[in-house]
Amino acid sequence: MFFAAAFAITQPAFGVLVFSKTDGFRHDSIPVGIETLAKLGEANNFTTTATEDSATFTSENLSKYKVIVFLNTTGDVLDPSQQDALQNYINKGGGYVGIHAAADTEYDWPWYGELVGGYFKSHPHIQQATVQVLDQKHISTAHLPKSWTRSDEWYDYKALPPAKAKILAKLDTSTYQGHTMGENHPIAWYQTIEKGRSWYTGMGHTQETYADPDFQKHVLGGILWAAKVKN
Repeated sequence: MFFAAAFAITQPAFGVLVFSKTDGFRHDSIPVGIETLAKLGEANNFTTTATEDSATFTSENLSKYKVIVFLNTTGDVLDPSQQDALQNYINKGGGYVGIHAAADTEYDWPWYGELVGGYFKSHPHIQQATVQVLDQKHISTAHLPKSWTRSDEWYDYKALPPAKAKILAKLDTSTYQGHTMGENHPIAWYQTIEKGRSWYTGMGHTQETYADPDFQKHVLGGILWAAKVKN
């Protein structure tokens, strides 16, 4: 399995917390996702700690990490005190990376909806579609072609991302069936929240996705950007 090499930059080692707790649908790609993130860390000078224990969400513990990855989380995974710890972490400058079902998480917590940038609504069957890359300068998408064709489970969202979010890529809805959002269908974006950074990709449902070098580098770029290693 290929693991994306470093972006020809040097950065101090840092820690990433990979959180994959589920209180709903559970993706069978979570284990390979954890493994992939660990291998990306080994190749790019960051460490990963994988957990499904929401008790780790304390201000003291979260301060050990530059980035928290929500990897296919679903449902209500944090209690109020843990929510406060995450919000304080982001507001003070922490980084957040959401992968796929991170948008299927914490529906009753409006701040989280703002953080991830959109809530899951529905999806058609897994199929091939073309991703239109809008930003070929951001570290997470600079390596991608303008038209990136791949198979995944393509989410529709309840609403568009916040106006302040910068859209990295959207779906060409003429290339697949069953969508409900119309032609303006973002699938990856980033934004700042107080002093923190948030990056999200709607891709990442299938096990095969995590073996895709382009997807690996997409997520790696999101982590490095959220960690403020790269602007």
